[in-house]
Amino acid sequence: MKTADLLVSCLEAEGVDYVFGLPGEELEDLLFAMGDSTVDFVPVRHEQGAAFMADVHGRITGDAGVCLSTLGPGATNLLTGVADAHLDKSPLVAISGQGGRERLHQESHQLIDVVEMFGPITKWNTRLDDPDVVHESVRKAFKLAEHEKPGATHLELPEDVAAADTEATALEPTARHVHRPSPDPESVAEAVAVVRHADRPLVLAGNGAVRSRASEQLRSFVDQTDIPVVATYMGKGAVSDRDDHSLMTLDSGSGEVDRVIERADAVVTVGYDIAEHDPETWNPQSDKRIVHLDSEPAEVYEHYLPDVEMVCDVAAGIEALCGADLDAIDTDWYADLRENLVGQVTSEPTDDDPVTVANTLPLLRETMADDDVLISDVGSHKMAIARSYPTYEPNSCLISNGLATMGIAVPGAVSADVALSGSSALSSDESTKPDSDGAGGPNVVAATGDGGFLMNAAELETARRLDCSFTVLLFVDDDYGLISEKQEEHRGESTGTLLENPDFVTFAESFGVTAYRPETWDEVRTALDEAVDSDDLSLVEVQLDR
Repeated sequence: MKTADLLVSCLEAEGVDYVFGLPGEELEDLLFAMGDSTVDFVPVRHEQGAAFMADVHGRITGDAGVCLSTLGPGATNLLTGVADAHLDKSPLVAISGQGGRERLHQESHQLIDVVEMFGPITKWNTRLDDPDVVHESVRKAFKLAEHEKPGATHLELPEDVAAADTEATALEPTARHVHRPSPDPESVAEAVAVVRHADRPLVLAGNGAVRSRASEQLRSFVDQTDIPVVATYMGKGAVSDRDDHSLMTLDSGSGEVDRVIERADAVVTVGYDIAEHDPETWNPQSDKRIVHLDSEPAEVYEHYLPDVEMVCDVAAGIEALCGADLDAIDTDWYADLRENLVGQVTSEPTDDDPVTVANTLPLLRETMADDDVLISDVGSHKMAIARSYPTYEPNSCLISNGLATMGIAVPGAVSADVALSGSSALSSDESTKPDSDGAGGPNVVAATGDGGFLMNAAELETARRLDCSFTVLLFVDDDYGLISEKQEEHRGESTGTLLENPDFVTFAESFGVTAYRPETWDEVRTALDEAVDSDDLSLVEVQLDR
């Protein structure tokens, strides 16, 4: 077979259903190989969108999402989304085409060193120079991308290699996931001692608590011990915010959360990376005792020097702590603060309240089921969602907080809807209508600002073509609001942030999207109720008061 056929056979062996990307001349053999396979190639409108789709697919499913670009500008466009997946610890395999090897040694049309460029933002990447090692390279790319801690990998396929013959065959992944070992007894005993001697212990749930599917074990631990939990932006839902032990989100902007963190004398971090949130903000004096429970040792940082490091499978580590028969602590030191927090995030707006993101969120939360998925773009609305959107299940509120990349929400919602509802991508015959109507599965909402929305709004066409049925909740303030807020905070004024926007309702309708522009709180509630529960692709524009 051709090497391109072998690579697609490898994707089939890995269980890949979709490859998101853009076609290119150098990809011809690969595209036709996918057309004859069970792998659906989903053409999108921008390579960054393709990478975001693969990124969100990886976060939701735990299996590597796959994105594809051609050489040169296609690969550079792919780069931001791949970097986002890598810093958010999302499994992703990127594939890029390249010109023939006969021209790689000289200055050539659209030629840049793509492998060198992807090096800093991937766990591993390589050029596929030899047809007979492609099967091993693909298996390695998926294994490393999905291995804890997951991230991005990259394969470059020169067009002459893609067309070359090979007798190699795909490797079946006999062990899809390599599991971390259980914790050693000594570290468990040391961690238990720290917790037992603490007067006000606290759990900090990070990305790894969600990513490693350790939510069930963590919930059992806090039920047993009555220790309160604060989540990072990416740890939301590890413990339900409906649980009396949940103190919502770190950096909530709430005095109650600040008071709890200040008073805590010991912190058990579960799957926490310091890139998620600077430890200096919650351990400014470096005086809290810390138990670090994660799949890798802690980063070295002045404000994060753990007393104990339990390096192991996260779920197994929590189970070991549960088995230590830790006594329940006194909840008096945080119970009243929990009550105040719940009141803040569940109070619905009155007719006279200003139109803000925070005031809109209780209406959105009421509309969405526990397992519905909210994907937040990056901007001032992201901060409000992280702080004020109660989350009840893992992976039901997805926030980009490693690279923190604007433009992720709409393409992310495309792949979330496809993954969760089973929507069918276009077949190799582009005139063929997808079989699925997008119905079924959890509802998906993409929350975005006007700045981030227009960065990848063209993917609404991809969503329509795939018969997706998610809702875009679009907050409009004609401004790069988070930046202007920071500038005004520092200087008392802002500059370089104002925008002029199109008529978003007309814009959405031009894609065949059902659009709403509510003007009162009752209309906002009605629009969200209709849009979120609908099987249609929809957009709700909320004009913010400034």
